[in-house]
Amino acid sequence: MKHLFSPYQIKNCRLSNRIVMPGIASFLIENDGAITDNTIEHYRLRAAGGAAMVFAEACAVSPEGIVSPHQARIYDDHFIEGLYKIAQVMKAEGSIPAVQIHHAGRQTSSKVIKQMPVAPSPLPCPAITGDVAPLSIDGIQELVVKFGDSAERAVAAGFELIEIHGAHGYLVNQFLSAFSNARDDEYGGDLAGRTRFAEEIVKEVRNRVGDDFPISFKISAMEFVPNGITVEESIGMLKILIKAGIDVVQVSAGNDATPEWICQPMFMDKACLSDYAGSIKNALGIPTMAVGRINDPLVAENIIDSGKADLVCIGRGLLADPELPKKAKEGRLDEIRTCIACNTCMESIFRKGRVECLVNPMLGREKEMAFRPAEETKKVMVVGGGPGGLNVAWVAARRGHNVHLYEKESYLGGQLVMGSVSWYKTEILNLIGFQKSQIEKYGVHCHLNAEVTPETVISENPDVVILATGSRPGLPPVEGIDRSEVVPISGILNGYAPAPKKSVVIGGGSTGCEVALHLSEHGSPVTIVEILPKIGNRLESMTRKLFMKRMREKHVRFMTETSLERVEDKCVVVKDKEGNEEVLNAERVVITVGNQPDNRLLEQLKPLGFEIHRIGDCLEPRSAKAAIYEGAVLGRAI
Repeated sequence: MKHLFSPYQIKNCRLSNRIVMPGIASFLIENDGAITDNTIEHYRLRAAGGAAMVFAEACAVSPEGIVSPHQARIYDDHFIEGLYKIAQVMKAEGSIPAVQIHHAGRQTSSKVIKQMPVAPSPLPCPAITGDVAPLSIDGIQELVVKFGDSAERAVAAGFELIEIHGAHGYLVNQFLSAFSNARDDEYGGDLAGRTRFAEEIVKEVRNRVGDDFPISFKISAMEFVPNGITVEESIGMLKILIKAGIDVVQVSAGNDATPEWICQPMFMDKACLSDYAGSIKNALGIPTMAVGRINDPLVAENIIDSGKADLVCIGRGLLADPELPKKAKEGRLDEIRTCIACNTCMESIFRKGRVECLVNPMLGREKEMAFRPAEETKKVMVVGGGPGGLNVAWVAARRGHNVHLYEKESYLGGQLVMGSVSWYKTEILNLIGFQKSQIEKYGVHCHLNAEVTPETVISENPDVVILATGSRPGLPPVEGIDRSEVVPISGILNGYAPAPKKSVVIGGGSTGCEVALHLSEHGSPVTIVEILPKIGNRLESMTRKLFMKRMREKHVRFMTETSLERVEDKCVVVKDKEGNEEVLNAERVVITVGNQPDNRLLEQLKPLGFEIHRIGDCLEPRSAKAAIYEGAVLGRAI
């Protein structure tokens, strides 16, 4: 990876390699905008992991421009102190400290900012309900000054590069795009008019920071909406902005109506935006940063090598593993905890107001989950080699415990193996690979093809027993459920192409959707029967959008608020909420209505007096994220 780890110069900033962590929300910020020790440690670790430049997340330039009470802010001098601490730890770890300045525009809520959101035009945000207030000329000029004030604060805080956020449906992007800008004055209309606000911001920032200070601009080169920005328009806009004073451009995509292009789910290809960066670089010759589903250092190397970009932005990849750059440089690719594009990070921000990660339970908890040696070495027996069992095993072993892992199958990974069968989920294998590499690195004793009985535990005589035995499929108590037409999920997601048959999937949750899509893509007509009003209720929102689109393309039929009544000869009988029955032809019936804890071994071990802990589905059927987190917590607590 000689290109990826070669230095690069942007004005007075010399980057040690080509890896940049872009501005990506952590929301590890207090309600009043205060920076905490957790915030600082979050950024310190990303800088220490080897990224040449790390952006602090988007900092609001004005109170009405925040998207959340937990957003970072830079609109007052009293925020400088906290931001200074972030910049200093980045610099101390050898990374260039950068910051993104930002205004949400219409992409916020009156509940958050206690007033009507502002926008170029009276067009409401597609993603957030509520009216918006079009900015006056004076209001626009005031914001231009606020961007300049914020740039001065960024310099005072010790940042060495400033990026103006002009993408993703936020205020600057709203002015740039005819999709959101319907003005007929000098700040709307043609390309020059729509670019005027961004141009004035760039000029103001340049005047405040001087000629030698590097300025970046983040643009959505494609918006994928009617009247949205295209690459050709982006090039025209950037010509104006280069003259105004920008030095580098980060090429992204999407807006508030197409968020799947902002934070691409696993359905999308790796580096799916890099061609747009290449087009802009070739047309303008300006240094470019590529972003978008770049989670693999080999993919990043190819982007640089092929001339599509000068720098690569790895965002979610550095949330998943802050040491990705260092491990890649040292050739330890199998030890990288790869982002699987599940978008848990984004979904947790929307639902919980803080960032979390499926593969990295330490994210946002870096200080509280730091590794500490065990005070007393214990013999630990882990039963079950799924995601929770693997995680607790290597974490406990890393702390110094003598860990023995027992798995009844001939392979490790548990239900993650079945979950990686669909073409868009194969990257889950990377997570299994990472867990296995840690098992080997920290000396966990693995016993495969080894079903544990009470006699096994008595023979091993461990100090601690951890049950990660998972769950068993739940079957509804209906007539005919034991007929041959009914097949388990493992009979579908088994690595073999399922024969085309008329299929009914009972349960429209995430697993039901996955099974239905898998069957439909192999030629089976599929109907999903779901008792709730909505299909894919717990799917991450951007993933659900693409899931539903693809299932509709494959003509999957959806029956909501409908329940299974009975299974008969090559058919099922279902009932809707009014009590009407319908017969569906079904050569194959797949039940995906949930699992029940597998506690058989627990009940056998209880009388024996061992210290027993349970994690994952054997405690309560949930997600791989919950199992991995519980394993991380328990492994640190033993």
